[in-house]
Amino acid sequence: MNRFTLSRRVLLAAAAACALPLAHAGAVEDAVTQLQHEWEVIRYQAPAAEREKRFETLATKAHQVSGDYAGRAEPLVWEGIIVSSLAGEKGGLGALSLVKQAKALYEQAIQIDGNALEGSAYNSLGVLYYKVPGWPVGFGDKAKARELLQKALAINPRGIDPNFFYGEYLVESRKPEEAVAYLEKAMQAPPRPGRQLADQGRREEARALLEKASASVNARK
Repeated sequence: MNRFTLSRRVLLAAAAACALPLAHAGAVEDAVTQLQHEWEVIRYQAPAAEREKRFETLATKAHQVSGDYAGRAEPLVWEGIIVSSLAGEKGGLGALSLVKQAKALYEQAIQIDGNALEGSAYNSLGVLYYKVPGWPVGFGDKAKARELLQKALAINPRGIDPNFFYGEYLVESRKPEEAVAYLEKAMQAPPRPGRQLADQGRREEARALLEKASASVNARK
């Protein structure tokens, strides 16, 4: 075997080895994109009576994706989002175990890569901290929520979700005058490729909340 043949084989082997993580990354992205799409359809288009059952099914699928790509943050973030959405549909104290499950998923994702999906784990965990009741019922903590939401904004300052949820946090914290600027930024956020349905739904939510915040500001004058 001559030197050229040996070198060529070494190069081909190296190229194949490099392609494996790239193929793996592509598979993760495809799986996460599918979860995103199915979540959007359920969240914004499915009849209310169907959403709980469909989120249950999707949560099972998301858990499988997280297991298939252990060590990646993105599937954990989306499993958390789906479990959180299921908790929202169930409501009441019966949803608390699901909320705690989502919290653990976001925390795992942050340990792996808090910057994944433009800081979505910080954002989603922050939302839980201001929506869930505090001790002794739950783990809610407005100060912790603010810290996490601000981290998400630092990573993705123009994003529709971090601006919307920080605006919502401020409205719920009775600071509508501060919320207005963030809700306006959410309305003006750049579109996300492939996320048209979610962007449209979120903008409608931002518009409604902006009207509420503006009305509260005007009432205080």
